[in-house]
Amino acid sequence: MQMKKLLLPALSLSILMPTVAANAATVVNTPKPTVNTPAADLRASLDHLLSEHFALAVIAMTKAYDGSADAAEAYKALDQNALDMTPAIASLYGKEGAAEFERIFRAHNKYTDDLVKATKMNNQEARKKAEQQVQGFVDEFSAFLDKATAGKLPKQAAAQAIRLHEDQVQETFDDYIAGDYQGAYAAYREGFKEMFTISKALSTAITTQMPEKFGNTKADTPAADLRSALNNLAAEHLSLSTLQMQKQYDGSKDSDALIKAESGNTADFKAAISSIYGAEGGMAFEKIWVTNHVNAQSDYVTAVKNKDQAAKAAVEKRIDWFTTEFANFLGTATAGNLPAAVAQDVLRQHEGQVQKVLNEYAAGNYEASYKTDREGFKLMFGVGQALGNAIVTQYGEKFQEKADPSMTTVWMQIGSHDLNINGTVTKMDTTPFIWNDMSYIPLRYLAEGIGAEVTWDNEAQSVWVKAGNDKMQFWIGKDFMELNGMKKNVGSKVFVNTDGRTVLPLRFITELLGWDVKWGQQDRSITLTKSM
Repeated sequence: MQMKKLLLPALSLSILMPTVAANAATVVNTPKPTVNTPAADLRASLDHLLSEHFALAVIAMTKAYDGSADAAEAYKALDQNALDMTPAIASLYGKEGAAEFERIFRAHNKYTDDLVKATKMNNQEARKKAEQQVQGFVDEFSAFLDKATAGKLPKQAAAQAIRLHEDQVQETFDDYIAGDYQGAYAAYREGFKEMFTISKALSTAITTQMPEKFGNTKADTPAADLRSALNNLAAEHLSLSTLQMQKQYDGSKDSDALIKAESGNTADFKAAISSIYGAEGGMAFEKIWVTNHVNAQSDYVTAVKNKDQAAKAAVEKRIDWFTTEFANFLGTATAGNLPAAVAQDVLRQHEGQVQKVLNEYAAGNYEASYKTDREGFKLMFGVGQALGNAIVTQYGEKFQEKADPSMTTVWMQIGSHDLNINGTVTKMDTTPFIWNDMSYIPLRYLAEGIGAEVTWDNEAQSVWVKAGNDKMQFWIGKDFMELNGMKKNVGSKVFVNTDGRTVLPLRFITELLGWDVKWGQQDRSITLTKSM
């Protein structure tokens, strides 16, 4: 079962953030689509750490099973990946939450090591115990995520996702030890890709939970999707390339299967390029990418293994030529939005890191090799950001979020009297504003704009809002309200502004009343959407 089918219904991640529809007489300025938002950055960080965890887990397990000389360093790299996640967790959930995360996550890396040892010794009882420990991790970590995200990532959905991840790691390992290398690396590619599905789900849950911390931006926009897709392709290319070069150097039986997996990555990259720049662009990409990049890396291994300095220099010349040609291709294709000179600098850095990983590995300096490999892996997410930004800048209209007719869309702007609801514009006698670093909007205009009935109770100094079968009451000077008789925390006191209008925090609308919000960083606009 695909993780997408498991996660999306449970998490309600089909949140749509459409642009505001405008009628013939009115044009509403909406933020330009971009890959560079706080929410997209969070998603990219999770893309990086989670996919690296998967790659290192598989490498460490298979290397340990084979008794490879670098197995211990692979496990050290895997553990360091877990440690690198801790600061991000601390920034979201504090030191206590980070400590609990670290305890749970690092322990599960040990469980996979136990599983490898039990399998190698053919100790079925020990393997069963290790599998039970892994299931214990699934249960404990899913409960942690449910609690940390305040239910935005429910335990059941999290458990299904984590269990699928563990199954994919184990499937890759089991196929590998059975000698089914093509099956192993096909499973590897599936498991690697699913980590990006998890990062989308988790980043969406977090940004929904903490909208103001991420500038009221969303992790699941078309632009963020593009950035993540490019992250996936670039990072998978790096992970497969460096591993294949090591296996080719060692003369390992799975080297050819890795070459086939690389071909699959190339085909997916070509398809992505073709979807943007047409079949001709895809063909041009493939020709440049394969001849003096993928094939050249394999030739580089042969030269290093044979200690043939002349052949090594010739391959390095080909690779340098590739960086120039491919940089020019990217510069031309993106109409200069990714300048060729910038692209070439990054490509040269990438090629240098790939070669360094192999050179250090061949010298037996495994600690340095894994350090360089991790640096190279991280660089790929800068590639995803830069190329994604260039494409979104070039074809902004293709990445503009689409309006859904079943959604009600409300547009306001800090300091503006305009209120746009589904394209119909009215003038308010007050404006949204920011006070104490919080955005406030007028209650009456929002409520009446969506067809609710608003009444003022002077004696109680409260506002009644009736929307369908729901009744809400707000009290001036109070930081709570009642929804159908149930008390809810507003987040800050409701008050009357200088225009005599009742105002309440934007956060309340997003967190408690179920509206989705998009904040325009450049024009300070507020776009609220909700399925009505």
